[in-house]
Amino acid sequence: MTSLRRSFAIQRRVIWALLLREIITRFGRENIGMLWLIGEPMIVTVGVVGLWTAAGMSHSDQIPVAAFAITGYSSVLLWRSTVNRCNSAIQGNVQLLYHRNVRLLDVMIARSLLELAGTTASFVLLVGIFWTIGWVEPPHDLTLVILGWVMLAWFGVALGLLVGSATAYSDLVERLWHPIAYLMFPLSGAAFMVDWLPAQAREVILWLPMVHGVEILRGGYFGHIVRTHADIAYMAGCCIVLTLAGLLLLRDASLRVEHR
Repeated sequence: MTSLRRSFAIQRRVIWALLLREIITRFGRENIGMLWLIGEPMIVTVGVVGLWTAAGMSHSDQIPVAAFAITGYSSVLLWRSTVNRCNSAIQGNVQLLYHRNVRLLDVMIARSLLELAGTTASFVLLVGIFWTIGWVEPPHDLTLVILGWVMLAWFGVALGLLVGSATAYSDLVERLWHPIAYLMFPLSGAAFMVDWLPAQAREVILWLPMVHGVEILRGGYFGHIVRTHADIAYMAGCCIVLTLAGLLLLRDASLRVEHR
């Protein structure tokens, strides 16, 4: 019997090897390589900031459009890109499952870690750069910003496990996720504050867990100049349910894939 400590060491090496493989597969060994992991979300976010600024979408004198766009679109990229990568995890790595120590969970973890690291680094760099040139102010409460970011990351990983596992049962899941993700963007809280909505719409939109994460993040970033509506207990409960459902489905999906 392999000890728990030994098993953990083996799986840690497996996940590290999968991370390196994913980096080389996606970004290659030439040009800027791994830097593109950070550069890709940065370019997208900067493009959104530029479009919103050019369109004159200034929400108020106290909330700069650059800070609003960074906190909004970066938060969407955090969970959406994680789910996107998990969505194609089985199809892209099914051959690796012939190795005894490689499991679907390892593949999901490796892909999730890569996306979370890239999006987090781009968010930190963007805030730092824009702060340096005077476009944004530093976060009012860094602890709340980190809390909101961690909750959104948890939501992305949990949803990624569920969606990625479901692809083992039907290829339709992988195709349906992309239009669903685009439809979720305008409802995610990235382009609005919950407080700006009518009371009835506010009650409906708060059923979506990621909206709470964005509200927490923006509450920490902007402080008292914004009024937020977030229930961290509700979001944590949703993430727990998604995580458990994803792990249970992943367990069955692993058996299904292994017997193909």
